[in-house]
Amino acid sequence: MEKPQAMKECEQVNKWGGACGCVQVPIYKAGNVTTEKYSAAGCGVEFIQHNMTESSGKTKSLHASIGTLAISAGSFLLAINYYSWTTATTVIPSTALGILLLIVAAILAYVGIRKCRTNASLCVLFYWTVSALWFSSGINFILAGNNVFSNTNLNTVSTLSGTNFPLAGNPDMTNANVPGLIAFAVGLFIIGITGILQNETPLALMAIALSLSSIHETVLLYKVNFGASAIACNYLIVTLIGLYFVAGRVVSILSKGQFNLPGTSLTEKADQEQGTMKGLSRIEFEATYLLLNMVSSSVFACRLLGITNSLFVGQVPWLWTAAVFQTAICILSYRYYNMLDATTVAFFSILRFAEGYSLLYQFFNTGEPNFPLPFLIVFAVLFFILSLFTSLKSLIDSGYLLLFVAYCIALACSPQAFFHGGSQGVNVAIFLFSAILLLIKLYNSKSSAKICIGEGIIEKLFARNSFFKLRQGKSTPEPFLGFSKYADADVLAHACSALAAFAMTMPGTSSTPLLTVVLPWVVVAGGIYHLICGSVAFSRGKTLESSAFILYGVMWVIWGLTRYGGLYGTSRGFNTAVGIISFLLFNSFIVFSTLFLTKAWFAYSLTFQLILISFLLDSLNALPQGYDIAITIIFGLVSFYCFLATLFNSVFEGPQIPVGSPFIKISGFSNDKSKCPHVVSTRTSSVRQIAEIMKNGGICGIPTDTVYVLVAACNQPDAVEKAYKTKLQAQDRPMSLWISSLEQLASAKHLFSPLLWDFMQKAWPSSISLVIPRGPWLEVLGAKESSKYIGTPQSIAIRIPDCTVTTHLIDMVGPIAVTSANPSGEADTTHHNQVFAKLGDKVDGVLCDGPSPENIASTVVDCTKIDSGNLGFFRVGIVPKSQVLQIFEQVKSRNTFGYENSAFVGSTDQLDNSADNSNPELYEEIEAKETTDQLQNCDGNSNPQPKAYVNGGFALNETDLKL
Repeated sequence: MEKPQAMKECEQVNKWGGACGCVQVPIYKAGNVTTEKYSAAGCGVEFIQHNMTESSGKTKSLHASIGTLAISAGSFLLAINYYSWTTATTVIPSTALGILLLIVAAILAYVGIRKCRTNASLCVLFYWTVSALWFSSGINFILAGNNVFSNTNLNTVSTLSGTNFPLAGNPDMTNANVPGLIAFAVGLFIIGITGILQNETPLALMAIALSLSSIHETVLLYKVNFGASAIACNYLIVTLIGLYFVAGRVVSILSKGQFNLPGTSLTEKADQEQGTMKGLSRIEFEATYLLLNMVSSSVFACRLLGITNSLFVGQVPWLWTAAVFQTAICILSYRYYNMLDATTVAFFSILRFAEGYSLLYQFFNTGEPNFPLPFLIVFAVLFFILSLFTSLKSLIDSGYLLLFVAYCIALACSPQAFFHGGSQGVNVAIFLFSAILLLIKLYNSKSSAKICIGEGIIEKLFARNSFFKLRQGKSTPEPFLGFSKYADADVLAHACSALAAFAMTMPGTSSTPLLTVVLPWVVVAGGIYHLICGSVAFSRGKTLESSAFILYGVMWVIWGLTRYGGLYGTSRGFNTAVGIISFLLFNSFIVFSTLFLTKAWFAYSLTFQLILISFLLDSLNALPQGYDIAITIIFGLVSFYCFLATLFNSVFEGPQIPVGSPFIKISGFSNDKSKCPHVVSTRTSSVRQIAEIMKNGGICGIPTDTVYVLVAACNQPDAVEKAYKTKLQAQDRPMSLWISSLEQLASAKHLFSPLLWDFMQKAWPSSISLVIPRGPWLEVLGAKESSKYIGTPQSIAIRIPDCTVTTHLIDMVGPIAVTSANPSGEADTTHHNQVFAKLGDKVDGVLCDGPSPENIASTVVDCTKIDSGNLGFFRVGIVPKSQVLQIFEQVKSRNTFGYENSAFVGSTDQLDNSADNSNPELYEEIEAKETTDQLQNCDGNSNPQPKAYVNGGFALNETDLKL
């Protein structure tokens, strides 16, 4: 198989003047080569991407097989369980069955996460749906096996029916399982119908069979005499379909793809997936959280409609499973740069945790809990603001969020909150809307005739507005002193701070801390999600912000569990005060550091310091009345402003909600992106932006095939001088010259010896810099005026880098003068955030590409005496000395073998061309010898003896001699 080639420039790129802006990335596919055409932004040139998917194809097949096999295993366990319905003893105890289902559910969740990278949206949705179903059911089986549910009617019903099945006739098991089974039955049926429309036959059949089994289980819970054979039969069908699919994959692997059982081939599916990939939109994420919302809303909707008799602890697994899965989807949404969806799903998850906590509270305490009214109002406002920004995506998604605005308002209108009929009625609407929206989303994902959902309508209206300017390409991050595989999570962190703060405005009494529902809002919103946002911020290079979020998250978790979880009690002591003082000291450092960030961040950290002081006063029994409420309101308002400003500024490029400039500015640290734009290298527009800066006399830090460098256009002498003075270049490390192709030197080819020219052709593109004598060839590159700052008075180092981004930039601006992007004497720069940190505002732009591929600089070779057969090394870098000498031996052999009487050659060009073509037989001998020479040592002791010589007496000049 052919090895993957390096990235190449588009063929329509000019020499170095106006490039089209396209990049061609050839990668090879196993067995056959397929092509995918696409076009860069702002350019009409299409280019082809070949995909090498041999290893990815095997991985995809493995994940599909493992996922299907896991579903078959879980279905087989449930089939055995229901077939033993009429036996005296169950074959698999409830606790054991629950544990096995949890293991299978964990495997399915993992396979879904791995497979979501392949854009197999329906398959991922199916795995996650079954995983959530069996995760919740498994917990309920464990609870039933440990007699957590009431068995009042169980013995009676079991005696009447002659069975020993723990589910039948148990009212608690009915109330616990029916809401989830109904929701998953509807969701799996929708997935099955969509699978039929998308020709996913095995998946569709399994989904429909599981949906029917859920329906039969629901009926069985109400009618004991219904019989369990239908349920077991459905699970057995799922098992057989899964085994058929796995057998088909085994046959395909053994036959190397020559034979596939019907419906088991992944080739056509892979082609369909490639054709439907659109940026970073992940339909499986949206579909999964919609289905999970159906599950959680079904719990309260069934209570309102009389399907269940009560709300109790048995329904908590459905709610908290939805919460955990939605938290995972939130993280994955950040991973795919979808900040709005990540924030939305996080809000859903916070609600699910609170709903589950409210039901769990009744298990340990009698009576109904109280809910903080300010929190619910703020939550409604946050949902409303989020719905406004979601309207830019689609109107139907915005309307869906308005249902949750109504839900929060309904919760706030009654002290009973989740237990009141008003909020339960909204849950009925959420269930229906979620089911309809799930069907529409799945249908539109692959259908050519799409159902209109108002997608992009509001965005087009803003595009016509001259005052509001939307950010373009929001799906890809634009880092400033940071590069990450995740989107920015600051919006969610500030929102969670506001929620946690307003939840504390009704702290309740110390004697009954659990009576007022503050714990889930503080621990989940303030704690868990702060830790998640801090981790995401850290991955983006935001050291200060991540430190603040993680510190605040830890504090919310500790104080929330201690103060509002009943661990604190009525006693107060100095030990608690010492711990809070430690947090005060840590946060004092953060407050000081925010002086260099923004005024908004300074206010945010300072008001949290006041929160910590209120905690300290409470631990010492010295808290003034009303102080904690006033401080939490102030901190909540500051957090809300930061949330709104961050969200607005991340969506709109102009105008911006002010966050304030830093109080203190030091060299090398600034938040003014206009001074030094940091743009990602994966965009053609970003490379063009850096090119324009360089054309206008700017100097920029760019990535290369080794470390980051500081560059200036050679046709801008002032810029080259600026780069030279910025670096305070040492005499032993002069600036070098980089080009993108030898074609740029074609008109000056006669000024180079044939040996040197062939050596340059053989050595480049690579991480090898060649030091060659100065000459008139500099005028060809337009570097005559700036050459005094490049190299030494006698020689110049020149190179063609093996980096597509770098060569593409050179095609746009022409040859560039290059120096390392660090002060002389310091270590090489291996990350783009180090460029601005080391050089400060002296640099005019940074092209961000994350960590450099290598931590070693290039190899610098002395070619000033190459015609005498000697090479020197100023520096041995990433390319080893032996490899350079091996290349040189090959080139020298080609220039040594063969006879040419230069007295009869009209020009050096003709001499160079005829040397390769005058004696074809001898040339073939040379090619064969090059292979043999690779096995010999490159220390000069095994140099081949020349078989023919140029007659110097007939040479035109001394430089034409080939030694």
